[in-house]
Amino acid sequence: MDKKLEEQPVLDAPRDRKRGVKLPTFRAPWKWTTGKLRHGTGTREPRCPQVEPLYPKRRTKALDAMDKFLNSDDFRNATIPRLSGAVQIPTESFDDMGNVGEDPRWDAFYPFAAYLNKRFPLVHSTLQLDKINTHALLYTWPGTNPSLKPTLLMAHQDVVPVPKATEKQWTHPPFSGFYDGTFIWGRGSSDCKNQLIGIMEAVEALIEAGFTPKRTLILSFGFDEEISGLRGAQRLSRHLVEKYGHNSMAVIVDEGAVIAESWGANFAMPGVAEKGAVDIDIVVRMPGGHSSIPPPHNGIGVASELITLIEANPYEPFLDDKNPYLSLLRCGAEHAPHFPKKLRHLLDQRDRTCRKKHDPLAQEASKAGLDIKYLMTTSVAVDLISGGVKTNALPERTQFTVNHRINVGSSSSAVFAHITDLAAHVARKYNLTLTPFNGTESPSSITLSYRPTLLQPAPVTPTLIDPKRPSAYSILAGTTRALYAEDGILVAPGIMTGNTDTRYYWVLSENIFRYAPGWDKEQRGLGNIHTVDERIGVQAHVDTVRWMVGFVRNMDEAELE
Repeated sequence: MDKKLEEQPVLDAPRDRKRGVKLPTFRAPWKWTTGKLRHGTGTREPRCPQVEPLYPKRRTKALDAMDKFLNSDDFRNATIPRLSGAVQIPTESFDDMGNVGEDPRWDAFYPFAAYLNKRFPLVHSTLQLDKINTHALLYTWPGTNPSLKPTLLMAHQDVVPVPKATEKQWTHPPFSGFYDGTFIWGRGSSDCKNQLIGIMEAVEALIEAGFTPKRTLILSFGFDEEISGLRGAQRLSRHLVEKYGHNSMAVIVDEGAVIAESWGANFAMPGVAEKGAVDIDIVVRMPGGHSSIPPPHNGIGVASELITLIEANPYEPFLDDKNPYLSLLRCGAEHAPHFPKKLRHLLDQRDRTCRKKHDPLAQEASKAGLDIKYLMTTSVAVDLISGGVKTNALPERTQFTVNHRINVGSSSSAVFAHITDLAAHVARKYNLTLTPFNGTESPSSITLSYRPTLLQPAPVTPTLIDPKRPSAYSILAGTTRALYAEDGILVAPGIMTGNTDTRYYWVLSENIFRYAPGWDKEQRGLGNIHTVDERIGVQAHVDTVRWMVGFVRNMDEAELE
């Protein structure tokens, strides 16, 4: 960065109310002069403006005492058993579960609701609780000003199952909630009972401190997020739309992206977009017969050839102008000390020229690893396959399923066209009829169909920072920078490769953030979610509570349009 353009701290800095530490104050981001010369403008503008740390202005002795308590060992010691106890309740959801009330496996959620009622008595005596489709929990804390759009906080109660074959691989039993002095171990500890318990802890603390919201606060906890949310989040969303209407929420925060190190700087990356998703079923129908007289290629062999062709023709990395990772790259170029020179050159080149089909910036950025590549690439994974019923009988029907996560700027129609072209090649080779996307199977054919869980890429949440008007994004960023003021956290838009329950909430708000605000420097990544040894650092959990408290208060004071 050009030293002449660096922003200098103002001398009269405020004190961090929680720590009593004197912090540097920066001039308002719209006055910053960092950044490259913008092509064609003749002016210098920041590529990645950072808002100032945002602290609640409304203070009382009780609220100050609450802040102090939430930063104490006493609170840490009190919240550990509460999260541990939540992990000990095995609220697993399975892909083949039947309807609520019919499948007894849903009964695991009754003790979890009872546990929340016992552990958070003030929440349950103060907020209205509606149970949607039996197990979805919707808490409402009415604000004193009903003209203000509500704040909506989300999490889900269910966890992915633990396969019996992996139980002995865990360092501590998967539903033990074991605390080792740093981490709480167990399924759901980081996906996402930590966020759910963090929200409940925050609201319980606010009630105890005498806080009364002006802006209605809603807590929405589904129970089948891990199996697409059709019975939980979808029903919750319908209920909220019926009660409040479209675009009725000021902001929605759900589980999501974490704080991580990139290029020598620490970035909070709230997910402001999600890739789409589509599962495509492919059925190969070929004549059967006795396996002692096999043809050169049977149905399983032809299906395998098509699978090989699909894997050999992946999608190319491509950064659409709306893709939040492009914003993160600009933040890295402006603020990160180890941002690669080649990436900087390609980024400058992109900002000066029109975007073309070939995207050298995306190609270079994707070399950082698969976790980065798939932020800007449609992914393809063959996840299911079945065929044949007997060792001496040729398979007459072979089926496999290909999961796609659709890149921002692409669509399901592009995926359908791509996989149809590949299937057509194999169909021609073996003289099979190709039936794309009408669901009708016929003898000697390849049939393509998609499942009803089809999801287009999510609308992108606005992240523009306007000095004259606060926004949901600036409040989220300011709350984060206040909590981690000593660490110099930067905030940049992020993108989710997976999907959360917010897929059903698009109609409720344009301001949707998928964000895990807790940060533990000893924990890398997402805490082994969906695999052996899932865990959460206690410091990350405590900071989640503190962030939720600060965000609720800051939103309550914000004058949003």
